[in-house]
Amino acid sequence: MRPTSLSWRLFHNSTGLPPPPSLTTLETPQHAREALQWLSQFKAAATVPRHLVELTFSRSSGPGGQNVNRVATKVTARCRLDASWIPLWTQETLMRSPYYVKSSNSLLVTSSASRSQALNVDDTLLKLHRLVAECASKLIPTSTSEQQRQHVASLRKEDAQRRMKQKGYRSQIKRSRSTKDWE
Repeated sequence: MRPTSLSWRLFHNSTGLPPPPSLTTLETPQHAREALQWLSQFKAAATVPRHLVELTFSRSSGPGGQNVNRVATKVTARCRLDASWIPLWTQETLMRSPYYVKSSNSLLVTSSASRSQALNVDDTLLKLHRLVAECASKLIPTSTSEQQRQHVASLRKEDAQRRMKQKGYRSQIKRSRSTKDWE
C-alpha cells in the first residue's frame, strides 16, 4: 500500500506537478471544489519542472556589449497545450492568451531579463506557471460573501440616488428654459 500524501504524490508523479482533475468545464460546485484543490496544490509547486517544456536558447538583443554577441542567454520555453499537467478547462482561455501559438498548438514563453541563462530559464518556467495558474483561477467560480453583497447593494443605492439627483437637476434646467414670457 502506497502513501497518499500530497508530498509523496508530487515527488513520485512523473511530471512533478499535481495531476489536474479531468474536467472540461466547471459546472457544479463539486467540480469547482476539485479545481480549487488542484489549484492550491499547483501553486504550492511554485514552478514548472524543466523536463516538461522544450527549452531553446538564443542570443539576446539590445545592449550588453560583447556578452550579448557571444552568449546565448535568451530562453524560449515551448509547451504543448494538450500536456497532461495543463487542466482541460483552461485550454480555451490559454488559446486566447498572447503566448499561444496556433500553428503548433503550444504556449511560447520567452525571457531575456537577465545576463544569466540559468536565471532566464527560471524566469521562463515561472512565467509559464503563473500563466497557467492565472487562467485556471479565472475560471473557477467563487461564492460571494455577505459583506460583498452588502457592498454591492450600497453601491447600487448610491448610484440610484446620484442618478435621481442628476435627473432632478436636468429637469430644473429644462423647466427654467420654458418660461412663457419671452417678450
